Amino acid sequence: MSTSNFSHIKKFFSGAKNADEQHALYKEMLLMTLARATRADLVTDDREVASVQAILKDYLGEDFSSKDVRVAASSELYETASIDKFLGRVGQQIEAPQRQSIAKALVQVLGADGKVTPAEVEFFNMAIGALRLTPAETVGLVVAP
Repeated sequence: MSTSNFSHIKKFFSGAKNADEQHALYKEMLLMTLARATRADLVTDDREVASVQAILKDYLGEDFSSKDVRVAASSELYETASIDKFLGRVGQQIEAPQRQSIAKALVQVLGADGKVTPAEVEFFNMAIGALRLTPAETVGLVVAP
């Protein structure tokens, strides 16, 4: 996947999407959020990048290079919209289970190097708030129908 243009996210901001586009939006959102988490403490650890790659393979069934992850982490999209605004706007367009999967994946990425810094905790809390997840949703509790 080319991470240089983020076409589905750009298309989201123009308003049009169908089910396939929504899935593509989730995929790009997952990549960008996890990639950005690798820089939360300003140190992009190789173990965090490898964790992102493994999560993306597990969740999406696709391979992403470390370069894809690093490019997404420093994407020019963040120059026009902060990560919290990005998550808030785009997160409204994906389903709750997808938002929960992002929270679960963030925990894995932020702990991949064996330590969690205050900046990473702040990033996680910001992301959960922007995704509008309740504490129960964050830990995977779902009310049975």
